[in-house]
Amino acid sequence: MTGSKIGMSAVMMGCALILSGGMASAEDLPPLPPVPAEYADKHMPAGGWTDPKAIEEGAKIYSGESNPVVNCGSCHGKDGQPVKKGARDLRDQKNVGRYSDSFWFWRIAEGIPKTKMKAWKSLLSEEQIWQVMAFEHQFSHGGKPSEHTDYKP
Repeated sequence: MTGSKIGMSAVMMGCALILSGGMASAEDLPPLPPVPAEYADKHMPAGGWTDPKAIEEGAKIYSGESNPVVNCGSCHGKDGQPVKKGARDLRDQKNVGRYSDSFWFWRIAEGIPKTKMKAWKSLLSEEQIWQVMAFEHQFSHGGKPSEHTDYKP
């Protein structure tokens, strides 16, 4: 490629970048959908994020040990790293910090349309959903229980 072709290519790429409004970074995530009214008042019970018994039960549910039909780890991975396309990386605090407890509860209960994320509300009690959330929350905190104070609306 000649020098003039390289220069012209650089100018064209620069123009395209300016016209597109700049580069999108990995941190520019799309806004989350609003939580439906029936889930908007769902909040983790006091102490639920760090309750060792709840987390232990959540691990059993997440892995399919409690109910083989409910096996979150088959998509989200045993350590929260996705094993299937489209599954959210639960180790990434930038993802998890975006979820209010009511949003997170809603997504587990109702699933996510147009994805493999199933609705678990017919197979899990409300208490079990909170337990799974407490277990999953550890992935973004080095495997340790933590309050969900990292949530940023």
